[in-house]
Amino acid sequence: MSPEGKMLLNIVILGVSFMLLISAFQTCGNVEQTVIRSFNNSDFHGSGYTSMAIVYGVYSVSSLMAPSVVAVVGPRLSMFVSGLFYSGYIAVFIYPYTWSFYTMSVLVGIAAAVLWTAQGLVLSINSTDSTMGRNSGIFWALLQFNLFFGNLYVYFAWRGHVSLTDKDRQTVFISLTTVSLLACFLFFLLRKPDPEPVPSEELSTNTVTTAGSPPSSVLSQAVDAFFKLCKLFVTKEMLLLSTSMGYTGLELTFYSGVYGTCIGAMTKFGPDAKSLIGASGICVGLGEILGGGTFGILNKNNRFGRNPVVLLGLITHFFAFYLIFLNTASDAPLAPASGTDLHGYITPSIGVALLCSFLLGLGDSCFNTQLLSITGVMFRDNCAPAFAVFRLIQSIMAALAFFYSNYLLLHWQLLILVVVGFFGSVTFFMAERACKAQRENFSL
Repeated sequence: MSPEGKMLLNIVILGVSFMLLISAFQTCGNVEQTVIRSFNNSDFHGSGYTSMAIVYGVYSVSSLMAPSVVAVVGPRLSMFVSGLFYSGYIAVFIYPYTWSFYTMSVLVGIAAAVLWTAQGLVLSINSTDSTMGRNSGIFWALLQFNLFFGNLYVYFAWRGHVSLTDKDRQTVFISLTTVSLLACFLFFLLRKPDPEPVPSEELSTNTVTTAGSPPSSVLSQAVDAFFKLCKLFVTKEMLLLSTSMGYTGLELTFYSGVYGTCIGAMTKFGPDAKSLIGASGICVGLGEILGGGTFGILNKNNRFGRNPVVLLGLITHFFAFYLIFLNTASDAPLAPASGTDLHGYITPSIGVALLCSFLLGLGDSCFNTQLLSITGVMFRDNCAPAFAVFRLIQSIMAALAFFYSNYLLLHWQLLILVVVGFFGSVTFFMAERACKAQRENFSL
């Protein structure tokens, strides 16, 4: 196999592995609050919202040390071990205990930081300047399919179940754990790409240079990366983008954890309400793939800039929030296992609920593809710390959103999303203007 073919195969294996692993984990996060409310165990006192707040909070802190871990252990083994922690978190729901639930929440937060750092490294070393766009698109497309398979399984497994029995729960989570373990072992199929040939003159120069200086320690590299990240965090450009980055964390929490719980709690949707959680996840996936394909892969050279796409994402989300406000009971995020008999301001409609799921995914892809694009352009010389800041802000806000989801009614959560989304879009427009000015000055 040619070197380029081997690298492409690695990208496909990476994408399939992440699709399976994140499919299991994302499905778990989507249904866990509903599942917890149905536990026939008075000794369990956990909360799915609190658990995900811990996961994202620990993830944000662990992002600072993850590069050092990957450097010492290597990307393939890092992803394998991290994947095992993901599997452990999912397996907790087979026989749940409060202590194991929250312990694994902490551990999977650490594992997530290592996993995604290793993923970025594998993507980078298996890509060249000419293939990075293609490989990123392949990985993105494969990853987004994670929203289909687990949710499709939940839809059929729970269809017609008004309440969930222990057997229902165990069947689903044994299956999800098995899928996640399969993904872990697929990481071992990754092969080290063939090194590019180095000219003899360059090789001799590098040898002389490196021979005269001692190799830097992993600790010093981590310290340098930390200070570079801190300096980047307070730049004008990053401060402008931080609000829109934070918004993606808030709405990530809403579509991946809160909204599915709301749908499952609506008794007005009939006996299929619980299975609709899976259908909702599938619709989110459709929106993500449509938006990601259109704005991430097919729209590389958009002469109109990034602002129209972000504006489309904002309008799409605002329309979805308005329909959710009308169609969903305000106490749905906090409803007990039996659900809520209340409804919104219109007769509850399953079609409207699933349309909102699709719109949430479409709007999310609009924001994320443009944030990835502008971050890569504005911070071309510091891409790694810039993307680390992006994930740090996003995970902190996701943790905050999962925390307040334990206490706030639906309409207050929607209001927060509307306010932060509006200001995030305005500051993005300002950052895009600064980016254009930066590009014009560079061309001069």
